[in-house]
Amino acid sequence: MTEQAALYERRGHIGIVTLNRPHALNAVNAELSAGAGNALAGADADPEVRAIVITGAGRAFCAGADLKEIAQRRRIDAPEHPEWGFAGIVRHWVATPTIAAVNGFAFGGGTEIVLACDLAVADETAELGLPEVKRGLLAAAGGVIRLPRVVPVKIALEIGLTGRPVPAGEAAQLGLVNRVAPEGKALEVALELAEAIAANAPVSVRETKRVMYQSREAGSDWGEDAWALNDQAVRRVMSSADSREGPRAFAEKRAPRWAGR
Repeated sequence: MTEQAALYERRGHIGIVTLNRPHALNAVNAELSAGAGNALAGADADPEVRAIVITGAGRAFCAGADLKEIAQRRRIDAPEHPEWGFAGIVRHWVATPTIAAVNGFAFGGGTEIVLACDLAVADETAELGLPEVKRGLLAAAGGVIRLPRVVPVKIALEIGLTGRPVPAGEAAQLGLVNRVAPEGKALEVALELAEAIAANAPVSVRETKRVMYQSREAGSDWGEDAWALNDQAVRRVMSSADSREGPRAFAEKRAPRWAGR
């Protein structure tokens, strides 16, 4: 029996998506894209899931695209959902916060998955990078778009134009990842971060994520467009049951019981 190219499990309020082609260093083919994309969609639709962790099986997070598939001119996106983009992840917006647990090297598309996640934890031995220029390709799964939005432009250009690897420690200094975990502990640290998010009010978390992303395209923070997004989020949050539960729990000196609506 062939093992699934992407696995999903839920631990409490945390969904875990595992890229599961360790024999190929989790290089992305169509099966992995479909499996990971479906897992991500299912987790986002589950009202009990408040954070999603994406990690890799074996010694790599993701080695990027399966070049053998590309050499054969085979598609590597999800056949039924090409709009999800590379690995079923990089153009797949979900309201639930996502955390990359970078358990090993993450080159090319692996780094682009990291860039698509909201937060990232990297194993101290992990390396990231965009080596596409060394192979006559382009980091077209978000690398050339997102990297200069995350790190200073000159640094992004150096990484993109040289194709050099970026060690985990440097990635953290640049803001490419949030935390560096001891060797073998990336998933554990990512789950701790996910639990910290999951402890908060789900509606507030989702709206915070949405406004932070959408307001970047709304112009000046003194402009009406940005404040319209903010005001819309305020209405959604303040009309939720959680907005009443939070102050009530504080006044009663107990942990809040979030309804997620």
